[in-house]
Amino acid sequence: QVQLVESGGGLVQPGESLRLSCAASEDDLDYQTVGWFRQAPGKEAEGVSCMSIGDGRTYYGDSVKGRFTVSRTNAQNTTSLQLNSLKAEDTAKYYCGGARTFSNCVSGNYGSWGPGTQVTVSS
Repeated sequence: QVQLVESGGGLVQPGESLRLSCAASEDDLDYQTVGWFRQAPGKEAEGVSCMSIGDGRTYYGDSVKGRFTVSRTNAQNTTSLQLNSLKAEDTAKYYCGGARTFSNCVSGNYGSWGPGTQVTVSS
């Protein structure tokens, strides 16, 4: 099973930026889409973004549209998430995951995911 590891989280002030990365241990042909979701303490997990590996199709949750951008380097099995104009409500643990299809990713149906990286936005 592919192993996913996130990195790049940290503590930033409102309005600042972060870049998260997700490295996969190997290609997994079962996963056509890589996505990001987040979970804050006491809250349900929230889908953030998805990217189809084959055609580059993307999805963003309503709360992050226009501020977050997903990208991928296929040769390195790495997916990145650029977080701009961060707000306090973006504070959460961010996870990357692999999904069999794009629609599975959008609906939050992941086959595997990493341990997560913490993003804290506070003044």
